[in-house]
Amino acid sequence: MQSAWSLLSFGPAGWGDEILAGVGVTLALALATLPVGLTIGFFVAMAKQAEEPSIRLAGNIYTTIFRGLPELLTLFIVFFGAQIGIQQLVGLFGVHRVIEVNAFVSGMIALGVVFSSYASEVFLSAFRAIPKGQYEGGYAIGLSYAKTMRFVVLPQLIRIALPGLANLWLILLKDTALVSAVGLSDILRQTGIAARVTKHAFLFFGVACLVYLVLAILSSIAIGRISDWAHKSQAAR
Repeated sequence: MQSAWSLLSFGPAGWGDEILAGVGVTLALALATLPVGLTIGFFVAMAKQAEEPSIRLAGNIYTTIFRGLPELLTLFIVFFGAQIGIQQLVGLFGVHRVIEVNAFVSGMIALGVVFSSYASEVFLSAFRAIPKGQYEGGYAIGLSYAKTMRFVVLPQLIRIALPGLANLWLILLKDTALVSAVGLSDILRQTGIAARVTKHAFLFFGVACLVYLVLAILSSIAIGRISDWAHKSQAAR
């Protein structure tokens, strides 16, 4: 029977290479999803405070849907629904073939829309925490709406929203484990394969737990430094 160290070693005899590759996939997926979710969430938050009722309604419907659906179900809808939709679309042009959708892209889209629905609420709360006088002050010195948002509102918005967005990042990091259900070789899938092959489930799933905890601790340290930088920048201004 192989020892734990040999099972976790790098090279042909161990599973260290596969687990490390899974860590890379997890981080790549989370980092690729983050800007997508932040961008959509920001614009949804702006839509939810728009003066036009139809735009506000659209923003509320968006967040209600994706906050109400389980993340795994959203992933399945994107992954399998996109395949069916593309197949039907190309079928209109007389092309009949099996279309496979990339699991990484599907995971990024699914996790991105879920992340954005929660991020929009964080941004919305931050928008409401900024006094209207800040906007009026920007207009009073001749700034346009776009410049007022860029130079006056956004720096404050980021500082106020940062704690909530930090929590969402940690949730996103954990939710990347869901993509193993559609075949993406992330941490959970790689450790799951190793557990089934070697019959050492406790060892490999324990390693997965440790890896996620390490990623969460490193993220918390990075977020803390970003928060300190944001507060120092605010004090300097």
